[in-house]
This record gives sequence, C-alpha cells and structure tokens, in this order.
Amino acid sequence: MQRARDAMLSAMHVDRRSLAPSSAPTASVVDALLVHEPEADAPHVLIPRAEIEIIVRFGPTARRGIDAHALGARERVRRKVVRGTHRSVSARLRLGASEAVLGVPASEIAGRVVALEDLWGEAAARHLFERLAASRDALEAATILDAAIAERVRTDARPCSRLALDAAAKLRDASSVGANVQDVADELGVTARHLRRVFRDAFGIAPKAFAKLARFHRALGAARSDDRVAWATIAARAGYCDQAHLIAEFRAIAGAPPRALIGELGSAASIG
Repeated sequence: MQRARDAMLSAMHVDRRSLAPSSAPTASVVDALLVHEPEADAPHVLIPRAEIEIIVRFGPTARRGIDAHALGARERVRRKVVRGTHRSVSARLRLGASEAVLGVPASEIAGRVVALEDLWGEAAARHLFERLAASRDALEAATILDAAIAERVRTDARPCSRLALDAAAKLRDASSVGANVQDVADELGVTARHLRRVFRDAFGIAPKAFAKLARFHRALGAARSDDRVAWATIAARAGYCDQAHLIAEFRAIAGAPPRALIGELGSAASIG
C-alpha cells in the first residue's frame, strides 16, 4: 500500500497538478488530493463545486508562511492570479463529509472561506502547520494533510442525511439528466419543500443549484474531453433544454460563454 501511494504521489509531482485517490484511512471522507506548483505567476480558475475543500498554501503572503482554509460549497467560478512564489495542496472532501472532518455542517460554511483554526481550534491547526513546515515538498505536504484529516475524522459525528445523499445521486446521475427537484422528491416519497430543507442543511446548497452545477460539470467535461462534439449535442446529453439554455447557465456560473471558458481553462491553472 505504501509503495503504491509513493508511486501515486510521484505521478502527481510529474504532472505538477493532478488528481489522485485518497489513501485508505481517509477514503471514506476524502475524494481527491491535489497539488498545485506554478512555475510563474499564472491565472487561476476555481471551478465551483458543492464539495468542500481544505486548501493549504505555502508562500510569502500566507500567514506565518503557511495557512489553511476550508472552502464551502460555491456556485460561481472564481478567478485570481496565483503567484509563482506560492504552492498549495488541497483535499476535496466527499459530499456530506463536512461534519465528520470539520465539526460543522456544510450549511455553516457555504459560500465562505473559513480559516482552519476557526474550525479545528488553534492548537490542532498549529500542530498541522508545524508538520507541514517540516515537509520537503508539496507531495510530502499532501500526505501530511491526508493524515491530519484521518486523525480528525469523528466517528460520533452526526451522519449526513440519507435522503440528501440519495437526492444528490439522482440529480447528478447522467441517466436522469431531465429530472427536476419535484421529480426527485416524488421518487423519494417526500415533498419538494422538505427535500430542499434537508438538502440545504446537508450540503449548504439548494437541490436546484446542485442540479445546475451537475449539468455544468457534465457539459464542461464533455467539451474538454472532445472538442469535436457540437455544443447542441453536449447540451442535450448534459440535460439542458437546448444550446441556448446551456449558454445562459454557463454565463450565470462562469461569467463567460462556453467557448470562452474552455479557452480560458486551456491557458489557466484550473481547479475543480
């Protein structure tokens, strides 16, 4: 297992910024580890997600040279310039894992960037920073962050609502791209109002917004994997009414039409 993990992290280093599965101790709560090491100042595009991320930054503008924040569920693309003097590692938590890892429900940090010490406490955060400061590179820092999350997982945390998780799976499932919130509520045997309340409490985002992000990710993934596919085809497969609907939602989420965003992602560092 350790040899396989070492090989995985080496691949992350070669790619400079890659996704990789989490190690066994955190497999139930960490969906992916990311390493970002820009060689020079570069534009950075943060793709919106419902999943929470813990991001550690190393560099002169970070407090004490190292800081860490939790990014709550977000519904819009964010853009910034990342300095070449900075590097970062991050862990993307699985949907519904917020309370077990951070000690608070996802709804409390939705749309916010919260300092890790405000969630874990000063002592626990300081201990993590001391370990990170001793890391030799970003790859070793990723393993330290992974281990720290494993240590923080609370077995007594309130479990994420099964109803919310089932609804999220249905809204994200490509085989039911035409489903809306009322359809999902009917299928699960609850009212749409009850589903909205439970869903927002669990994930910090409304089911309608979650479905919108799911469509966006399906379309974005299809366009980036094969630039020969027509946008009208992508729109139909991703669950949009038509190409105009796709364009309108891309503008709302990314502040740019689909082709412009794809071009931007091709020349920028993107996360998500």
